[in-house]
Amino acid sequence: MSAQIGATVATVGWVVRGIFRKKLGTFAGVALAVMTLGGCAVPLAPLVGTDPADPGAKVAGVGYRSTIAPYASLRPTTPSSWKEQNQSVTPSPKSGHEH
Repeated sequence: MSAQIGATVATVGWVVRGIFRKKLGTFAGVALAVMTLGGCAVPLAPLVGTDPADPGAKVAGVGYRSTIAPYASLRPTTPSSWKEQNQSVTPSPKSGHEH
């Protein structure tokens, strides 16, 4: 029984090594072709405008805008009457219309 298992393992190993060799050969061929043809590539288009690596290149000015500029403190204050609060938010009455 152990001889049969040994033969099976040997056969499976032989098949796996054969497949691996084929894939490795294909991969090596493709890699070699890519490296060989890489030298034949068309050069990239030249940069338009100033070179970004040039430290003396002119750039747009940097401005500062506060992200909390319209901030108004909302700390607790003394409460006002509800009538005053309602009067401050009600729309003004239109002239000529009465209810």
